[in-house]
Amino acid sequence: MRPLRRSDAAALLPTLSDEGQCRYLTRPLFESEEELWGWLAEPTWNGRTWIAEDAAGEVAGRFVAIPAHEDGVAEIGYITCAHRQGEGVARECTAALVRHLIGQEGHRKLLAEVDMENAASIRLLERLGFTREALFREHETTHKGLCDVAIYGLLASDPLPEG
Repeated sequence: MRPLRRSDAAALLPTLSDEGQCRYLTRPLFESEEELWGWLAEPTWNGRTWIAEDAAGEVAGRFVAIPAHEDGVAEIGYITCAHRQGEGVARECTAALVRHLIGQEGHRKLLAEVDMENAASIRLLERLGFTREALFREHETTHKGLCDVAIYGLLASDPLPEG
């Protein structure tokens, strides 16, 4: 995984301009590469982005970590490019991100907020050892309406996902 580049907007646009792929985002699909780049590179956003790319340099997904409510706690997020879904990219890269944030950066806890309709994301988090800590019914209004949201957590003392 590597840092975000301007050219990543073009690589991510086919996924993030598809209504079905954006179903679980808090905002609707992106209409242009410029709009997407503005979102990816928002100067006031306090998170960090890593881009997954394969050996040939093709972008496979975006992975993020955002400071949470106190030091030592971070929220993670991820999206795999549509044409790479089902290949294990999300599992491999999210597991690597978890190991990095806990092992190298010393976070004591990681969180993930998930739309309860997003079965694939829930499966991924549970396979990585995250535990559902909360369910907030009709918690968030997004472009698709009211959403139930679950909070998943992983402690540094929990078994970390293998590489």
